Amino acid sequence: MDHTAHHTGTAHDNAAQAAGGHGGHGSASWGTAVKATLHCLTGCAIGEILGMVIGTALLWGNVPTMVLAIALAFVFGYSFTLFALRRAGLDLKSAVKVALAADTVSIAIMELVDNGVVALSGAMDAHLSDTLFWTALLGGFAVAFLITTPVNKWMIGRGKGHAVVHAYH
Repeated sequence: MDHTAHHTGTAHDNAAQAAGGHGGHGSASWGTAVKATLHCLTGCAIGEILGMVIGTALLWGNVPTMVLAIALAFVFGYSFTLFALRRAGLDLKSAVKVALAADTVSIAIMELVDNGVVALSGAMDAHLSDTLFWTALLGGFAVAFLITTPVNKWMIGRGKGHAVVHAYH
């Protein structure tokens, strides 16, 4: 099959090449998946910790604290990608679309796993000075990383997730 007719060097083509194959159906390396996951996890962790600290310090209940933490995790997770895309020259509207495509699944999985660990461990009832609070939160990040990395590898290998960002590097 002749692929030259539709190979125009578009961002989709570049993302597919970054993913390891034509049309995004190749395989991504574990190194690429780890970098993408760490990138997302860094933003998520900053937002999550900030939300937990603010909610706990303000003596909010568990539900509003978790909602704030999750919201800030998404905000910070997306913002890391947005800043990089804007630096690469994308307009704000395009950068938002790419960031949403690149990070939504990864952040959602991380938040589900991390908050599940925190909730199931009883850490939501702990204080900021308690070891349980920080152990559960950091342990949740570690578990989320282990679960999200293979998902990111699979998505990048298909030209999805963080593969769409590679076209702008």
